[in-house]
Amino acid sequence: MFKGITKRWILNTLSVIITIIVFIVVALILIVTYMFQTSVQQSLSSTSAELSLVFSGFKSDSSNDFSSGARDYVENFDKKEQMGVMVLNQNGAVNMTSTGFLNYENEKMTDFDEAKQSLDGYAFWNGKLSSGEKAMSVTRIITNDNGTVVGGIRYIVSMEPVNNSIMLISVIIVAVGMVIIALVIIPGLMFIRSIVRPIRSLSEISAQIAQGDFTASEKIEHKYDDEIGDLCDAIKDMSKDLQTTEQMKNDFISRVSHELRTPLTAIKGWAETMQLSEQGTLDRRTFDRGMGVIIKESSRLTSIVEELLDFGRIQSGRMVLINEKVDILAEFDETVYMLRERAIEEGIHLLYDEPEAVYPPVYGDRNRLRQVFLNILDNAIKYTPKGGVVAAQVIYSKDDPDVIKIIVTDSGCGISAEDLPKVKDKFFKANQKVNGSGIGLAVADEIMNLHGGSLDIESGEGIGTTVTLTFPIYKEGQENNMPENVKL
Repeated sequence: MFKGITKRWILNTLSVIITIIVFIVVALILIVTYMFQTSVQQSLSSTSAELSLVFSGFKSDSSNDFSSGARDYVENFDKKEQMGVMVLNQNGAVNMTSTGFLNYENEKMTDFDEAKQSLDGYAFWNGKLSSGEKAMSVTRIITNDNGTVVGGIRYIVSMEPVNNSIMLISVIIVAVGMVIIALVIIPGLMFIRSIVRPIRSLSEISAQIAQGDFTASEKIEHKYDDEIGDLCDAIKDMSKDLQTTEQMKNDFISRVSHELRTPLTAIKGWAETMQLSEQGTLDRRTFDRGMGVIIKESSRLTSIVEELLDFGRIQSGRMVLINEKVDILAEFDETVYMLRERAIEEGIHLLYDEPEAVYPPVYGDRNRLRQVFLNILDNAIKYTPKGGVVAAQVIYSKDDPDVIKIIVTDSGCGISAEDLPKVKDKFFKANQKVNGSGIGLAVADEIMNLHGGSLDIESGEGIGTTVTLTFPIYKEGQENNMPENVKL
């Protein structure tokens, strides 16, 4: 019936609260019982204390004299409606009562014997009479000047009215305790229900989302402006992000499939052409063209596969840098030189003047840095239309002597303000019309992070894009403080 959070609440919290309330109820009942019984006992004690005045200076040894004095005391006793009075002889037998009823032979009056043995000369008794009625009594011993017991006076009170009052108050206390428990249980269960039901619903919806049903998040109801509400919003946002990521992943797979199929188709086509051609019938120009396409497309396939492998290494944290002191100007100049011919073929002006000054080295992986340069320049050329300009520069300023910056600016299509924050995310590709897997920039950004640098992008749609690469310069002893994924 109860499980999960409700069961834990009942076992851990509610059980403790009920135990405390039961303890308080029992304690209050015991206190009330003690107070009532103590009140009766004090009343009996104060009344019996009058005997010290009534029988003061009693010198006679005659039991007749004691009986006569006791009779006068009983006849004039003013509390007959509250308690009964018995006159006992020196043997403890009842000689006289305020009610006139003398048949007490079957009653056990142990308080008389206890009073005789007590130093104070009196003793209390609390129990049941032979009739079954509960009562409390006190017996006070009367002695003469010689210390001889001549009799005793016993006061007795029925405890039935007192017990009824105790019972009534106990019932009230128990009822109040039950009300308190109910006030704890009902709001508690309602509160737990307000938590358990949404969480159970969120759990079921999360399971549906985990199975790929992202529309299930539409069933989430935001009823509470608290942690539950925040959780609802978080799951909704998570579902949207997962849906976006799933779509991006599917687009990525589709793009990669297309990227792989295109060069493979070209390679296969030219290979079949060269194979089916009769020996000596294929002219050198066609042969060279076919081999050029095969080599170019093979290189393209290799580049795509390497990019995917790098992405996998980054995702699993297995990318290893082989660091050394690197002349960043030389590496960047070589990269520009590699792409200059391609830029000319596509009608793009690639502007770069190598600084004449000698810049300090950076500490990094030569091949990985060149990979970043290739990715940034390749993107700039790829997204710049014919007749556009791609400008690159390397900056080292005395105002900021700890870093070297490489800035690449293009006059391409640019990136929208909506897409700009996501361009470095995995699988994301802002322009679907241009070839590419969509993970190159994510890989480049991670490589920059591993080098302790940064990759920053500024762009305006229809204006162009500026990419700034920032590298910390090499410092003596830097190789001694390398992270685990960096090797010499």
